[in-house]
Amino acid sequence: MARFRTRLALLGSAVALTAGAAVPAQFAAAHPAAAAGQLEWVALGDSYTAGVIRAAGDTFEVPRDGCERTDRSYPQVVDRDLGSLFELTNVSCGAATIANVTDTPQNPIGRQLPPISEDPDYPFPPVPPQSEAVGAGTDVITVGVGGNSLGFADFLTKCAQLGGEAEGKGTPCKDALAAEVPDRLKTVRHEYDRMLTVLHQRAPKAKILAVGYPTVIPQDVSKCTFGDLTKFGTIAQGDLAWLRTDVLEPLNKAIDDSTGTQETARFVDLYASSRDHSVCDDAKWVEGFVTLPDQLSFVHPNARGHRNAADHVEEAMLNTIDPS
Repeated sequence: MARFRTRLALLGSAVALTAGAAVPAQFAAAHPAAAAGQLEWVALGDSYTAGVIRAAGDTFEVPRDGCERTDRSYPQVVDRDLGSLFELTNVSCGAATIANVTDTPQNPIGRQLPPISEDPDYPFPPVPPQSEAVGAGTDVITVGVGGNSLGFADFLTKCAQLGGEAEGKGTPCKDALAAEVPDRLKTVRHEYDRMLTVLHQRAPKAKILAVGYPTVIPQDVSKCTFGDLTKFGTIAQGDLAWLRTDVLEPLNKAIDDSTGTQETARFVDLYASSRDHSVCDDAKWVEGFVTLPDQLSFVHPNARGHRNAADHVEEAMLNTIDPS
């Protein structure tokens, strides 16, 4: 990215893929002290931030807390790229809702997804609301959340069930669930507004970068072969088109609109840059229900998707620095 490289040069930084990512703190009490000249950065979010799936790297925290942060998720990639400028505290957590970021403790599930998988370390202790990692000294906050508050995973599960029953014909999921979507989006917008207010109150000087969701479903849903678990399994193609236009794209718009009400916040768009890298594209940046040969992915970004997110987040983070 030309602007990204130019920005680095203007800053006179010695940043270049430091040897290893700092282990993120689980609790606010473990917030690391930034080195001289570093800015304090806190990464908040759900599984699209944490990484979670094996196609997004290996979990690295010992002992595990069940949030499943992986070493190729975008906060860790950015940390390796910009670690001399920003001190990272990563408290993102798989399955987090907006409320879990704002003020509600979370019970992480790790890889406990019976009957598909059992996690030997389950159950995990609750983790505090992610906002507790943010304080008066925080300079930059990145947050990627909203999909679980909208219930996107529930949509996927229900749409696969109904699509299978309908043998891929029509729009059975849209027919069953479309009436719920406007109220769900309204709730997301309300909760997102409140979250941004809380983050600003806790860190008045911080720049907040609200990271949107990437392209998951292609414009041409005929690419999504019915019954293919490496794509969307038994979700009908008509329902995929509806999920894209009436659920996912409005979710990004709700986040963008909410961010626009806050002077210190900015929306980081991942959707346009990932348009040709959906679950159903050959060069996919988001995995389908499974990743071959036998890994459950349940529609999450892989390492390439996180690298793209890192590129955009890095540019936005660098733009928060005053070069003077």
